[in-house]
Amino acid sequence: MSRENWDNDYEYTPLLIKEPKETKQALKIPNINLLMAMFAACIGGTFQYGYNVSVINAPTKYVQDFINQTWIERYQIHVSSGVLTLMWSTIVSVFTLGGLIGVSVGGTLSIKLGRKGTLLVNNVLAMLAAMTMGLSYPTGLYELLIIGRLLIGLNAGIGLCVQPLYLVEIAPTSIRGFMGMGTSFFVTGGILTGQVMGLNELLGREEYWPILLSTTCIPAVLQLIFLPWFPESPRFLLIDRGDYEGCRKALRQLHSAADFDGEMEDMEKEKNNLDKEGLKAKKPWELFADRSIRWQLLTIVLLNSAQQLNGINAIYFYADYVFAQAGIPNEKIPYATVGTGACECITALTCGLLIEQLGRKVLITGGYTLMTICCILFTLTITFQDVSPLFPYLSMACVFAFILSFGLGPGGVTNILTMELFTQNARPAAYMIAGSMNWISFFFIGMVFPFIVIGLGQYCFLVFMAICTLVALYIFFIIPETKNKTFLEIQNEFKSGEKKMKMAHGTDGSGMTLLATSM
Repeated sequence: MSRENWDNDYEYTPLLIKEPKETKQALKIPNINLLMAMFAACIGGTFQYGYNVSVINAPTKYVQDFINQTWIERYQIHVSSGVLTLMWSTIVSVFTLGGLIGVSVGGTLSIKLGRKGTLLVNNVLAMLAAMTMGLSYPTGLYELLIIGRLLIGLNAGIGLCVQPLYLVEIAPTSIRGFMGMGTSFFVTGGILTGQVMGLNELLGREEYWPILLSTTCIPAVLQLIFLPWFPESPRFLLIDRGDYEGCRKALRQLHSAADFDGEMEDMEKEKNNLDKEGLKAKKPWELFADRSIRWQLLTIVLLNSAQQLNGINAIYFYADYVFAQAGIPNEKIPYATVGTGACECITALTCGLLIEQLGRKVLITGGYTLMTICCILFTLTITFQDVSPLFPYLSMACVFAFILSFGLGPGGVTNILTMELFTQNARPAAYMIAGSMNWISFFFIGMVFPFIVIGLGQYCFLVFMAICTLVALYIFFIIPETKNKTFLEIQNEFKSGEKKMKMAHGTDGSGMTLLATSM
């Protein structure tokens, strides 16, 4: 732009110069290559997690009948109800064990093989899982279902760890939040797809259940077809591998010409900062010993635990119970459950469109606040559902409102914050910790929720209300806004906030004592 044109368009005031820049960022739309790269990474990544969480619910009775039939053929007696329950619980919960193992090794694999390389290799596990689960019925070996669920859990754990890394590292700073929401959108899309595939009109009938469980190979095949056409993460190539030419080539393919120079400069600054301090990729246990990132670490542990403990998975795992308590007729429950998946999928997309305008903090704080209100209203409507025939439907409305609130904030923003709060050398290890907490909490809520229901009855969601309230308060007072900030700027803002806290308490020693107590 010439100096003359600049004079015509802007007056020499900082305010007027800044406004066009903000408007440009607010209207930023990713190019087609970036969107296709997001699809290629997510379809075999977090989509697999969502799909395999929900697809196992539809054939519950048929798989249990298969176990009983196999038991009779082997031992000439019916399997006891206790053993049958144990077998089914093992098939369902071993997915969580696989996920925990997968997320524990995902960060290390992403450093050794690269983000893209790890995602491609990870599909081998999905193919093996589909094959073992599909062969379980014709071979009469229900043990293959356990092996298959373990393998697909490994696949989902690695995908949940590595795919968000890839997305956040290929995204320009101005749309990093939008790209990060791809994780949430494909998780919810996977859940919805699994629910739809399990309907009687598709693969939900008894004779189709081995095929239904084998369909997990389809997302793996799609990723193997599409992902090789897209480059490795530019940030990984430059900072981890020192490959300047590869980084530039990747940026040219994924970003517009307007973003190229700014993103390259940002990555070079981060690389120089890490080189200056002599920092290499950290291990998870090294993060716990680093006092400079304790608040970031505490934040991701809290948010990722709360993502599972806020009640959303209780609704999906025990959807039939929740809707029965709400008075929904049994024949309508499968369709109501599909409605919950569609609701969360739509709100995840909506959150992606709003996140660069409203910011992360507003969405996630507002989401947890609305979820708190929904828990209260849901408890009240169930308690008084016999008062009027309207109350059961009000209860169901509260469930959908809860899912809407989750999808608009905590469902997607949690993953984005996990990525944004750390620089390149700490990010894989941080996601291993965050993912481990996510899977442990996932397993915990699956085990504990039935006992909460037995002990508290219709007041069970008050437990989730307390969790949502506490998390909303923590986010409001502790976490800074990260929208349109580089990773170094976010790190410096945390350091600045910690210094202010120390000054507010007089001396470094007292401040440090407070932080240690908080941890």
